[in-house]
Parts: sequence; C-alpha cells; structure tokens
Amino acid sequence: MPESQRRALLRRHHAVYLTTGTEDSSLWCRLLQGYLSEGSAEEALLMLTRGLPRGARRQVLPAALKACASLSLLSLAKAFHAESVKAGLASNVRVGTTFISVYSKCGDTKDARRFFDEMPHRNAVTYNAMISGHSGGGDMAAARLLFGQMTARTPVTWTLMIEGLAREGDIAAAREFFDRAPPEMRTVVMWTALVHGYTVNGQMEAAKQTFEEMPCRNFFVWSSMITGYFREGRVEEARKMFEQIPARNLVNWNTLITGYTQNGFFEEALRSFQRMQEEGFEPDEVTVVSALSACAQAGSLDCGKEIHRLIHGAGIRLNQFVLNGLVDMYAKCGDLGRAERIFKGMTRRNRECWNTMISGLASHGRSREALELFSRMEESGEEPCAVTFLAALSACTHGGFVQEGLELFARMKRRYGLDAGVEHYGCLIDLLGRAGKLKEAYGLIRMMPMEPNDVVWGGLLGACRIHGEAELAEQVVREVESRDDARFVLLSNIYAASSRWEEAEYMRRQMVDHGVQKIPGCSLLSVGVADEGLTLNNSTLLH
Repeated sequence: MPESQRRALLRRHHAVYLTTGTEDSSLWCRLLQGYLSEGSAEEALLMLTRGLPRGARRQVLPAALKACASLSLLSLAKAFHAESVKAGLASNVRVGTTFISVYSKCGDTKDARRFFDEMPHRNAVTYNAMISGHSGGGDMAAARLLFGQMTARTPVTWTLMIEGLAREGDIAAAREFFDRAPPEMRTVVMWTALVHGYTVNGQMEAAKQTFEEMPCRNFFVWSSMITGYFREGRVEEARKMFEQIPARNLVNWNTLITGYTQNGFFEEALRSFQRMQEEGFEPDEVTVVSALSACAQAGSLDCGKEIHRLIHGAGIRLNQFVLNGLVDMYAKCGDLGRAERIFKGMTRRNRECWNTMISGLASHGRSREALELFSRMEESGEEPCAVTFLAALSACTHGGFVQEGLELFARMKRRYGLDAGVEHYGCLIDLLGRAGKLKEAYGLIRMMPMEPNDVVWGGLLGACRIHGEAELAEQVVREVESRDDARFVLLSNIYAASSRWEEAEYMRRQMVDHGVQKIPGCSLLSVGVADEGLTLNNSTLLH
C-alpha cells in the first residue's frame, strides 16, 4: 500500500477512535506506533495532546517519548516527565530508562545523568541508555566509567562502546573492546559496528579483512563497505561489492545510487535508479533525493521532471529533503520559475533550502533578488551559515555590488561569528577585481589568514587581463611559484591585449621550457541515442 494511503488510513482510524470515545489503550498504542513508523511524529504528538483519553495516556507514554526524541522536543519530554511523576510512574525502571534515552537524544546529557543517578533501581538496559547518551555526546571517558561499573553486560553494551570509540576516531580502542567481548556476545551487529568503524576512519583494508571474517552479514555491513569505497573514490570496488550482495534491499540500492552521485557518476546513478525499479524495488525519499541530485549536477531537466512525476505517482512523502532536492534540480537545470514555485509553496524551509534558492538566483544572474532572499532568510529567524554567505557573495560578484559584498563579508564575523574561508575571500577578490579595484583586491590577498589558492590568484590575474594591468600581473606571477599553466596563459594574454608581443611570446616559450601544456578547453554535449537511452516509466531518462 502506498505511503499516502497508509497515512490516510491512520487518520480514518484516529477519527473513528475519537468519535466512539474508545479508551482501549492497545488500539491507541497501535495508532501511535503507526504514525511513528510512517515518519509522522508530529501527528503522533498531536494525537496525544488532542482527544487522547486519560486512561490510555499511561500506556502510550514510551511511544510518545520516542516521538519527542525524533523531533528533539525536550520541553515536551519534560512535560511528560512531570506527568509521569504525578502518576507515580517515574520510579518504574522501564519508564525511567526511556526518559534517560530521550534526554540524551535531545542533547540534554546532564539531566539524563542526574536522573540516572537518582534512580533507585537500574538494569543493564538503563546502563546501556546512559552509555549511549555519553557516547553520543562525545564523553567516552564517562561511558568507560559506567561500563566498568556494570556487573552484567549485554551485546548492546559492547557494541555501544565500539561504536562510540570508532566515532571518536579511536579505532584501536574499538578493536580492543571487540577482542575483549565474550565470543558468544559477538553478534552480527557488533561485527558490523567494527567494520563500520574502520570504514568511517578510512581504514578500508582492515574493514575488508574484518568483513571477510564475519560469520554472517547483514544488509548494513554491505552498505558500509560500499560507502567506504565510494568515500575514497574507489568506485569500481564499490560496484563490485554491491554486485556480490546475495539479497539486496532498498538501503543497499540507495547506498549505490548516492555513492555514484557523490563521485560524479551521474549516468551510472540514474541507470542504477532505473535498474532498481526493474528489480521490483519502490524508491523512497532517500532514493529520489539522490536521483534528483544526479539530475541537477548532470543538468538533465527531462530526467528530473520524470522523477518529479514519479514522486507524485508513487505517493512519496514530500519532506524537506525531497522538496529541497526538487528546488535544487530545477534551479540547476535552468527552470528557475518552477524552482521558485516549489520554494514558495513550502510551509517550512530549512537552511539548505534557503541556500539552494539563493544560489540558484545568483547563478542565473538575478543577483538583486538573491540578496533580497538572503535578507528574508535572516528575517525568518533561520541563521545563515558559511554556505549561505558564499551564495550571497556570489550574487554580489555577478551583480557587481561591491559595497554590498564588503558589508556581507564583514557581517559574517561581526554578527554570526563565522570565519571566512578561502572561497569567501576568492569571491570578494573576484568582485573587487571586476570592479577595477585591483590594489584593494591584492591587498586583501596579502591579508588572508590562509594561503591563497590557484582560484584566488587566477581571479586576480583575470582581472589584470581585463583592466590591462600587466605590471601587477608580473608581480603576482613572481610571487607564486607554480607550474600551473593558467598563469602563463593569462599573463601571455595580458601582454597580447596590451600589444606587448615580445613579452607574450616570451611567456609562451616559458611554458615550453617548464614543460607546461595548455589544458585544452572542452564542452559537454548530451546526445540522445534511441537504443542507448535509459527509460523511466516509458519516458527517456537520459538525453
């Protein structure tokens, strides 16, 4: 049953329960769990606050707390805590353990630990919840102390320690805990945690060796290995690992499609997207977000439109990630009007969505609108990040708004405490250079807290060419010890534009003497081939 139909069925059940006034706690529990399993934590909590019979509240409390944790609603969790104290449930080990878990997941490890210390009775699950809280908060020292205090440990205990240590980058200690664990407790989950620890720390050979030693494997460990290879750019090894999976699931397919997209193999990503469906797997939100990203980066508007139609036809939930993927795809593929319509129709916008729209407007030359949208973002209460400022500075560069660019650059640190990266400096230097303020641009380079990269120097040299500043260009080239051909070509072009033919020819000879070859320019043209095109729902996917 499609997700939209399942959610509609839940709402109908909810309406019936309210109408009949049933106090059967088992029915309300199933309804609440149904909302949570569908990813509708908001509706689950609305159910609790609107019309839930008092007699059923006690039974659904653990599930309600789970909903609070998924949405990081600490204040509501504390309200439920106060309610449980009044009802005499706080001393219950199961309820107390749930509160520890919720507080930890909401980032309040301090209150979680205080509640843990005050509990009259604890079991291994309680200790595991607190160890998980310390581990998630990066306090492995406290987690180790609790681990040492336990008289009885479970496989979960050992796994939590291995995961936490690996997350902190201490893979040697994680391996030590794995080796110390009793053999009968080394579950597939514990093996997976160790393999995953190796992959996230870039130790793929150790990961592969451990993977091959596993007595049995789950789908997650296959995905972890594939992700590890993709992370290192070892695309062919990732593909071979995927093909070895005896029984694939949707997570494995999502891992493959995402990995291809992140490594720039957009056609392979979209072919895998099609193959996945041919093998009977229905895409979910993760799948379509990765596929939309592949379309966006490949500039394939027709493919993106097909995926948009598939999203509606399959009833895939239009969460913030999917909507942001659609905005990004349409903006990067040139259909800025549709991107704007989707953006304006969103009831909630996260920072990434604002960034995407600002960047889209800037890249299409609508610089003034991009800056106005940046101001609206600030007014909305969504705090901009370094990526936001980069998009806004890019808008200033495209529009030639020097004063606005300088003010934005200063506001990064003054108002938001953000340190400018080399990309931000590059944007501002390009802006100053295009405006003919070459001395200011050069002075800014001299003041940069980091080493200027090729893009920064190239931007200044390009401005020198535009404005015929051969003397400054010569000074820049003398400062930069690099065999990068761009500088020689730019300086040669500057000399040629100034009719200084002897100097231009000298720079060309310098390229030959240094063994530098001019990288030829190239263009990418997609050509549709009837027998090689990839189809999606009987429509051409790649053109």
